[in-house]
Amino acid sequence: MTTHTLAERPAEAAIPPAFTEEEVAGVIQRAHDPISVVRDTATGRIGLLAGDTDVRLPAGLERLWNLPAAAPQRLGDQGFLRAHGVQYPYIAGEMATGIATAEMVIAMARGGMLGFFGAGGLPLHAVERGLDQMATQLSGPRLPWGVNLIHNLQDPGAEDAVVDLLLRHQVHRVCASAYLQLTPAVVRYACKGLHMGADGCIVQPNQLMAKLSRPEIASRFASPAPAGVLASLVERGQLTAREAELAAHIPLAADITVEADSGGHTDNRPLVAQFPTIAHAVREVQVRHGYASAIRIGAAGGLGTPQSLAAAFSLGAAYVVTGSVNQAALESGLSPAGRALLAQASIEDVAMAPAADMFELGVKVQVLKRGTMFSVRGHRLWEVYRKYPSIDAIPVPEREKLESELFRAPLDEIWRQTQAFFAERNPAEVERASRDPKHLMALVFRWYLGQASRWATQGVPDRVLDYQIWCGPAMGAFNAWTKGSFLAEPGRRTVVQIARNLLLGAAVITRAQQLRSLGVPVPAAAFDFRPRPLD
Repeated sequence: MTTHTLAERPAEAAIPPAFTEEEVAGVIQRAHDPISVVRDTATGRIGLLAGDTDVRLPAGLERLWNLPAAAPQRLGDQGFLRAHGVQYPYIAGEMATGIATAEMVIAMARGGMLGFFGAGGLPLHAVERGLDQMATQLSGPRLPWGVNLIHNLQDPGAEDAVVDLLLRHQVHRVCASAYLQLTPAVVRYACKGLHMGADGCIVQPNQLMAKLSRPEIASRFASPAPAGVLASLVERGQLTAREAELAAHIPLAADITVEADSGGHTDNRPLVAQFPTIAHAVREVQVRHGYASAIRIGAAGGLGTPQSLAAAFSLGAAYVVTGSVNQAALESGLSPAGRALLAQASIEDVAMAPAADMFELGVKVQVLKRGTMFSVRGHRLWEVYRKYPSIDAIPVPEREKLESELFRAPLDEIWRQTQAFFAERNPAEVERASRDPKHLMALVFRWYLGQASRWATQGVPDRVLDYQIWCGPAMGAFNAWTKGSFLAEPGRRTVVQIARNLLLGAAVITRAQQLRSLGVPVPAAAFDFRPRPLD
């Protein structure tokens, strides 16, 4: 309890307490003001008083509790903020093919948050150009940023080449995504440069964050790097014996992001079921190995409103990662035409479609359905692939329809283009296709699936119906939340304004729930934070 001399005695509160539902909701929404919970001693009514919690209350009021201002900085794990040098526990995720642009990452860093460059699916020269841009513009104040490393089942050599590039450019933060198993490339990145610090603790210069959706994959990233992979890397001269020795005592990833129902590759699982399950699996590994520091667990997927962020933090998330909503931001690599389509989406306007990178395995991605026929046309290709052993076996009417509606060229011409592409990028694919006509058909069909993403990023006008835009239901929820506000306008959706509004709203909603848990009658309006321009 604070004591005062007569000269220091606090002034009496000038603002009257709030007792009606409308007044209480208004006080809670005043995010930057601390709150006193007060009771009218005559009537027993409980209300709120905004402002300095140290002021003297008017006669007839009793102070029950004090709550600080709603602070987004305190929503997550403070260790996450220190580890990455950020102000807020928020990440703009690494949307592939450069949709998470260098400009987006730079804006996030300058806004006190973390962004990951979407290197997946980009040629090396484009990745290197992005690295140079981010390093140049963020070098002065040493602001944090990161890059995506995606599991490449079709071409492991490409994954190795990206790691070579990341190490050469001294990129110290990487988000590994879509991994089904640990590869030498991701282990090499995480373990390169390991050394013992002056305080006797192991120092890991390259911080690896793993984004995943399955407990067994989480357990692998939470464990030390596999001994066999480490030994192989040492034998090839890609790690030193000392680096491999130290790697046996720390988790491969210090941050693990649980990805729920999201755009792109997804298992369509709800966060409230998935997060506790994976968090439990990670804790089991942590206890078994007795790590000196706890693994931080974040949440992603379905996060498009303040309520969803508040729910993620209440589950125990150390940080949150957004994806779909950032595609609609001005800094996104998606074309203005694609962003306009996203701005019209509702939560029902998503569908599953075949994935270009794992087409033959039957893997699907979640995409935007409204305003595009990509999902329908992608499924049509999958059905043709399943039904026929080769392109030549496709009935002439079916083949002509595909050529006129989807490919707009003879399939033989599409194969010539595809063959030239893989002859340069991965000749093994061409050699396999020469022996396996069904694989040749898969490569031709993958041409359409891959081009559909490029048409969306480039904004090709006559290909709007073929746009492939990865999108989860969070986009529709975001549109519903922002309706009637300044963020409803696509031209005002900057990645930082999106982030700050989501975070501040989550902090306000968290405070409303805290007050309700204290017995304050909190009206529903207090949980309805509306977007507002924020500095």
